[in-house]
Amino acid sequence: MELKLYNTLTKQKEIFKPLQNNEVRIYSCGPTVYSFAHIGNFRSYVFMDNLRRVLKYNGYTLKHVMNITDVGHLESDADEGEDKMLKAAKKENKDPYEIAEFYSNIFFRDMDRLNIERPEIIAKATEHIDCMLEFVKQLMNNGYAYETSKAIYFDISKLDKYPVLSNRNLDEQIAGARVEVDKEKKNPYDFAVWIKAPENHIMKWDSPWGLSYPGWHLECSAMGRKYLGDEFDIHTGGIDHIPTHHENEIAQSKGCTGKIPAKTWMHVEFLQVDGGKMSKSLGNTYTLDDLQKRQIEPLAYKLFCYTAHYRTKLNFTFEGASSSMKALKRLREGFLKHLDGDNNVDEKTLQEYRTNFTKAINDDLNLPLAMSVVWEILKEEKKSKDFAKILLEFDNVLGLDLKNSKQYLEKEEDIPEDVLKLAAERKQARMDKNWEKSDSLRDEIIKKGYNVKDTKEDMVLEKIK
Repeated sequence: MELKLYNTLTKQKEIFKPLQNNEVRIYSCGPTVYSFAHIGNFRSYVFMDNLRRVLKYNGYTLKHVMNITDVGHLESDADEGEDKMLKAAKKENKDPYEIAEFYSNIFFRDMDRLNIERPEIIAKATEHIDCMLEFVKQLMNNGYAYETSKAIYFDISKLDKYPVLSNRNLDEQIAGARVEVDKEKKNPYDFAVWIKAPENHIMKWDSPWGLSYPGWHLECSAMGRKYLGDEFDIHTGGIDHIPTHHENEIAQSKGCTGKIPAKTWMHVEFLQVDGGKMSKSLGNTYTLDDLQKRQIEPLAYKLFCYTAHYRTKLNFTFEGASSSMKALKRLREGFLKHLDGDNNVDEKTLQEYRTNFTKAINDDLNLPLAMSVVWEILKEEKKSKDFAKILLEFDNVLGLDLKNSKQYLEKEEDIPEDVLKLAAERKQARMDKNWEKSDSLRDEIIKKGYNVKDTKEDMVLEKIK
């Protein structure tokens, strides 16, 4: 069955075929590890996981690279502001490498909690300075970059077309644009590929242009080329990467190799919160830990992501996430009922379900439609191990860890529902800094026979022996 993927570059769905035999080469923009990743970030990585799983379901092998940006990502895409890593280091009074290691570990912990497969290659920016320097030298030799007192800039005027992914009209945006921060630029939209470091800058390396460090856009181009070659199959990222980061990746690669690096570009839409934008200033950049404090598992959030197609906005509410938590419980219970069933199912019925599921996922990863097939199987009155087996087959794409359903349900059943409800209320009281209510709820929980232990990341309930 044909696999069709939407290509941001061509603005249409296309039949997917790898460039080289049966191996699919993918590059995914990974995190800048200066803070905790929030659920908006993880919508992109759930999509990345779905893409990997769908490709493997279709019989392809993968060579997948994801970067870890631990230097060079400035506060603004317009080459201004502090490096995010250095800003976090100052705020927490730590070495930037300590910051990177701490938040990288948390990120991968959360990836595991979401049952997201790790790409075959994890590439840290700070471990690839040499290949980035070679990339810049090639740009200079090809006449696509020039030096100023502040940086090495890419000259967009040398390109046949810029931009190519977005529909921005640069001429209309030049007037009053914030990108005019270096008067030595030939064009306001020329962007830094290599930045000369101030004397007090911690993260810097020797180069032909003095002590300096890479630009954010450069990192992905250089590391993608190192591991995947001048041309590869798929590049993924959030929709926010389209107008600047991915445009500049394409520009650099054309300047270095004469080629657009990826054949197919795939982008995930924004996650909204309560119908609006997610931002730190609004206090709604929720993490997986925040969800767990409301008794919402990471895998319930993953299931929540399947309520909308990856190319449409998804509106997060705690009510919607709680509904997904209940749905996940029903899914586990339904799977186990089929697992205990003794009815036989004819192959024609199973194949029809398999065909419908495959049609859904192969139509540009239509997970909401694929989940409708799963719910149909769960509603089957005749319980059968054959249905359980096909659900496990589908879970190779969904990644909801159905094989461990019994353990999840047993863990949940260990604590009575009324105690869990009190615990959820107490967590909310603590988040609201209502200490009097928090203490009162603690006393009620203890009366129910459970001790409350507050940890740095969560609250633990333990039965009083």
